[in-house]
Amino acid sequence: MKQKTNLIIGMFIGFFCAIGLDQWTKLLAVRHLMGQKPYSVWNGVFELYYSENRGAAFGMLQGKQFFFLLIAVLVLGCAVYSVSRMPASRKYIPLHLVAMFLSAGAVGNMIDRFTRGYVVDFLYFKLIDFPIFNVADCYVTVSMFIFLLLFLFYYKEEDLQCLSFRKKEEQA
Repeated sequence: MKQKTNLIIGMFIGFFCAIGLDQWTKLLAVRHLMGQKPYSVWNGVFELYYSENRGAAFGMLQGKQFFFLLIAVLVLGCAVYSVSRMPASRKYIPLHLVAMFLSAGAVGNMIDRFTRGYVVDFLYFKLIDFPIFNVADCYVTVSMFIFLLLFLFYYKEEDLQCLSFRKKEEQA
């Protein structure tokens, strides 16, 4: 029980630190990039470019604030459910981290939507003309990629039985 409590406390600390980093970088973008020309970090490859995104990736679903709130609540609910069901053993630490960063990304962008009415994006891979993104977007994308790798190559079906909606007695 103590191990699970320590894990949860560590996840909360990590969650709030990740949100803090996201919000801090967005604040820097607002202060130093808004109204300025893009800043080239690597000429022709990567720029810091201020953008206000009122939708999702590629500008989809513009102005659908309620939809984004619903998605954030669902992400948080799934993360809390998953973390509460997973054992506190070393084997599940990657899944705990995925849940933490995925939640931090969802909340980080939700904070922007409620405080500004849009999400501040500022990272631009010009080389491939990738959509402009932010740190919270990185959390979501990387955590989902890692989850996919874990699901495909690391965890076996029986390892993930702890996430089942069935009662523990039925699983035995």
